[in-house]
Amino acid sequence: MNVRRIVRLVVCAASVSILLAGSASAQQKTIKIGAILPLSGGAASAGEHTKAAIEVALDIINNAHPEFGNFPLAKNAGLAGLGGAKVEVVFGDSQGSPATGQNQTLRLITEEKVVAVTGSYQSGVTLTTSAIAEKYGIPFVNGESVAANLTERGFKWFFRTTPIASDIAKADYDFLSDMKAQGVKTDSVAIVHDTTEYGVSVANVITNTFKEKGRAIALDIPYAINATDVQGQILQLKEKKPDVVIMIAYTTDAILYQKTMQALDYKPPILMADDSGYSDPSFVKAVGKISQGVLNRSSWSIGPAGSPTALIAEMYKKKTGYDMDDTTGRSMQAFFVLCDAIDRAGSTEPAKIQAALKATDLKPDQLMMGYKGVKFNEKGQNILASSLIIQLQDGEHYVAVWPKGSSDKSPMLPYKGW
Repeated sequence: MNVRRIVRLVVCAASVSILLAGSASAQQKTIKIGAILPLSGGAASAGEHTKAAIEVALDIINNAHPEFGNFPLAKNAGLAGLGGAKVEVVFGDSQGSPATGQNQTLRLITEEKVVAVTGSYQSGVTLTTSAIAEKYGIPFVNGESVAANLTERGFKWFFRTTPIASDIAKADYDFLSDMKAQGVKTDSVAIVHDTTEYGVSVANVITNTFKEKGRAIALDIPYAINATDVQGQILQLKEKKPDVVIMIAYTTDAILYQKTMQALDYKPPILMADDSGYSDPSFVKAVGKISQGVLNRSSWSIGPAGSPTALIAEMYKKKTGYDMDDTTGRSMQAFFVLCDAIDRAGSTEPAKIQAALKATDLKPDQLMMGYKGVKFNEKGQNILASSLIIQLQDGEHYVAVWPKGSSDKSPMLPYKGW
């Protein structure tokens, strides 16, 4: 073999080694995902708890957790479909503002080069942030915004895992019907809601759902978000005396309402909440002891000891000092669904992630939330999302009370308060 041929072989071998090394390096790269949350402003508490939940999910995804059994993404360290690549989350603070959230999403996509986005807690913020992702052709997976119109815009890049307002309204109606069948008076219903996209949308859907089933809402009380005085609204309720009050409020407003109810000595026979501020651990810590018996909707349950849900709850409490709540759980579930799709896509190309999301078909035992599964329709809505009713009992803990097959305890009625 002549010297020239030997040199060529050595050069070729070196080139192949470099290419293989480069390929391995590319496979091990970090996958950047954007998360838009209210990390300051009136909903900062919910934003910080959700941020912590996503960080717990990152631990589960990026490190091997064999104790989780066959829970998706837990067995391996990193995304196996991308050669063990680790996931990194870049957070953007919406401050609870649709315009700020929109700007933060633009920054994450154009400057941070994220391959997908999740968030944004408030429906009004999700409305604008998802529009930016749609414009740039970036997958957006939402786990906590329930305004019905979010999946009615003809978007191709927006996916939502959570139950929506119509699912929740039906659950509320069915629960109250069950209570009525047991002799509880539930004829007169009042709705108290803020004037954000979330508050108005959910109130309208509940009103229309009840009307379609032959029950009119007796009283509709709107108020401006981040209220400083809600005595007028409470006095309206005291005067009209509805059998049921449904509250749609973010954290600071929910806390103010409960304190004002106590100050004015007002206890409706049944007090129901639409998740949101009433699920926030900060709400439970601040006014849980004067809100005994408040009902809420949820899809979260800790589950039996040693189960993935129990392990997640333990990790979350160790990190934050708080119990996992429904809102943070739904946000974490959406993040797991997004990462699972990226893993199955085996690519960071937006179109391949989008195709993987469309093909998602997760079963109940693959989820941390009590959904019947995750499968998206042509609008991007999870058609297998579902809810149950929980109640604040025994101090500062919510327990499942409905439906009967999914409940831990029976409903405690009438509302006790303090």
